[in-house]
Amino acid sequence: MESMEDFKDEIDRSFRQIKEGDILTGTVIGVEDTYVLLDIKYYTQGVIKAEDLSDDPKFNIRTDISVGDEVEATVVATDDGNGNILLSKKEATQVLAWDKLKQLFESKENVSVTISEAVKSGVVCYLEGIRAFIPASKLSLNYIEDEALKDFVGKKIDVRVITADEKDKKLVLSAREILREKADEERAQKVSNVQVGLVTEGTVESLQDYGAFINLGNGLSGLVHISQISNQRIAHPSAVLKVGDKVKVKVTAIKDGKLSLSMKALQDIAATEITEEKIEFESEGEATTSLADLLKKAGF
Repeated sequence: MESMEDFKDEIDRSFRQIKEGDILTGTVIGVEDTYVLLDIKYYTQGVIKAEDLSDDPKFNIRTDISVGDEVEATVVATDDGNGNILLSKKEATQVLAWDKLKQLFESKENVSVTISEAVKSGVVCYLEGIRAFIPASKLSLNYIEDEALKDFVGKKIDVRVITADEKDKKLVLSAREILREKADEERAQKVSNVQVGLVTEGTVESLQDYGAFINLGNGLSGLVHISQISNQRIAHPSAVLKVGDKVKVKVTAIKDGKLSLSMKALQDIAATEITEEKIEFESEGEATTSLADLLKKAGF
């Protein structure tokens, strides 16, 4: 049989002193259209009004909270007029959430959020119950125009906290860093399958003072240094190339996941092959590699 000693802890808690500002943990025992009832292990119940449950405009008291849920809430008043403890889940969320958000900022941990709204220059979501902003420049590896932001509403994405300012209530998230890391991992995997000496075709995607970047397809690109573009000395890659040109290149080096390419190496190979063909052709008669002799035979 259970004795009074078995209930001592619950009895002590039921008579503990509760004051405004305390954060209590309770279990949902009733859900109505305008309020939620909580068992807070006290001699009276806790009550949270619907407007004090969440800051999320999409929150629905009938679908987003259920009997049996454990809830943390701040004491707003020790008597709501009906003998219940008046609580606010929103206030407790604010206090507890910022501590959690600061931890997420420091740890750079990835978290999932669902985009709830598109606004000027970005989108809005909620993390730990706090309204957060994701700038358009942080949604993708490429900038997203304002008119395309609506396409993200309802989507679930992975983000990191990049600003958690409790004082100014400023929470900013970013997906870009995660996407960049994934892209780098994928690129590293693709580069690992490339071997020095590979000859392939690519498209000139940009010209810089120091060389040309060549898109090799399949997410890979490499640099042809200006010294490796032509056998002739050029002042700028634009003297020989323009964006969009199709070129053949040879992979000459792979370092730190970056591909070094050469067009000049293929020109050297082509020159060697032509010389060899001429030598083989002349060997059927009087073999010679003298330019003067070749011109003489041609009638010059």
